[in-house]
Amino acid sequence: MYITRIAKIVMVACLAVFCLLVVFGNLTDYQSNYLFVKHVMSMDTTYPGNKLMYRAIVSPELWKASFALIIAGEALAGLLFLVGAIRLFQVRQAPGAEFNGAKGWTIAGGLVAFLVWFLGFMVVAGEWFAMWQSATWNGQSAAFRFYLTALAVLIFVNQPDGDLAKAPATMRGVSASPGQDGTDASAEGAQKES
Repeated sequence: MYITRIAKIVMVACLAVFCLLVVFGNLTDYQSNYLFVKHVMSMDTTYPGNKLMYRAIVSPELWKASFALIIAGEALAGLLFLVGAIRLFQVRQAPGAEFNGAKGWTIAGGLVAFLVWFLGFMVVAGEWFAMWQSATWNGQSAAFRFYLTALAVLIFVNQPDGDLAKAPATMRGVSASPGQDGTDASAEGAQKES
């Protein structure tokens, strides 16, 4: 169905907007977001005396490098989703095989988004740096919403699309004249004469 293809395109475009807005926020409010990375990596708000403190990183250079990597990943995901939405829009009326073949950019965007918000925030920040222990700098629930949304859209987009049904001429705003609807006009005329 055509509306299904449009829904897929719109949802992918929404993911692109989301990722790129996150990047914009990280760049325009750099200090607030940098503080998040600093406190998570230094583990200074985790439970006092916990046995995981050997994992803490207290190097400002590594904090900045990690934050730059996060921003780069978010930007890459956003750009891949954007290209994916544009590519799907370009082939929205193409045969099913061509539309399905154009989903690669979107799948790549979903992979990068999953790596950023699941691997980066849930695994590395949440488990390795024990972000779950922090009452102030715990971003796990937000990350969960982000990567789950991306996965849900990715599952929907990845459902195979068949060929679009040809709409009858009258549905396209063209009145069918004799012979255009697949009938033989000369045969109809011969029947009327007899």
